[in-house]
Amino acid sequence: MRYVQLRAFHYVATHGGFSRAARELHLTQPAISDQVRKLEEEYDVLLFSRQRKQIALTPAGEKLLAITRRMFDTESQALDLLSESRALRAGRLRLVVDAVHHVLPVLAAFRAHYPGVAVSVRAGNTETVMAALMGYEAEVGVLGEMPALREVDTLRLDATPICAFVAVGHPLAREGTFGWARLARLPLVMREPGSHTRQMVEAAAARAGVELGCAIEAEGREAVREIVARGLGVGFICQAEFGNDPRLVSIPLEGRPILMEEVLVSLSERAETKAIHAFFETARGIKALQVQWPPVANQARGGSG
Repeated sequence: MRYVQLRAFHYVATHGGFSRAARELHLTQPAISDQVRKLEEEYDVLLFSRQRKQIALTPAGEKLLAITRRMFDTESQALDLLSESRALRAGRLRLVVDAVHHVLPVLAAFRAHYPGVAVSVRAGNTETVMAALMGYEAEVGVLGEMPALREVDTLRLDATPICAFVAVGHPLAREGTFGWARLARLPLVMREPGSHTRQMVEAAAARAGVELGCAIEAEGREAVREIVARGLGVGFICQAEFGNDPRLVSIPLEGRPILMEEVLVSLSERAETKAIHAFFETARGIKALQVQWPPVANQARGGSG
């Protein structure tokens, strides 16, 4: 087994084809195909299913990809370590977030300090965020809960209550609060089952002895927002994410607040990767300023009086 063969396999698997892998590695497609073929022949294993000019990983290929992801990520960390004396002037950072709102201050500060790092942000629920981290498809995630996993590093960002919301012209728009028994009789617009917001709302209702129905199920926060804005039901959202949409009205939920935590997460084994480390340090710096600012402001007001 040769390094170039594993590298060829890894790039084909992660880039979705031999031609794309060849472009990424600045090699010819026949050279990439030959390296993968030799790897398969040497170990008498089929790594890709090749049908109708399309490829797909076989079960053996899936297992090998899980290993090469770790292998090439470790190689990247070694390069980071060896170039530690250089500033973080390049590279990439991939974020998968359940809500981008909570990470915007960190993202703005990170970009100001490290403009050379290419950042991508995509949305996902709790399940997809964790799958992206574990599959090495993202470096940092933002979750609506503190994961109970030893293999991840976490940093709590904030915690805000979940509220209901309806369209401005909805008959219920002037309600003071929503009780659980009342909500059970209303048409509810819910996110997909993997949504932590939905799970927390349903759990709170169950504790109150109420089972909620679902009139419309929609994937993603924006889809729920648009459906509710058309007056088709009642939705749920974290208050911090509600925003200033003039089409919608937020309504508190009765009883003890359901607090949605927002947590920054990454794999512990990748903690020393420079971009990940820098992002977490940026977040810690912002949290420290948020904690220190009120006492400083109060002291200033007291001195001027």
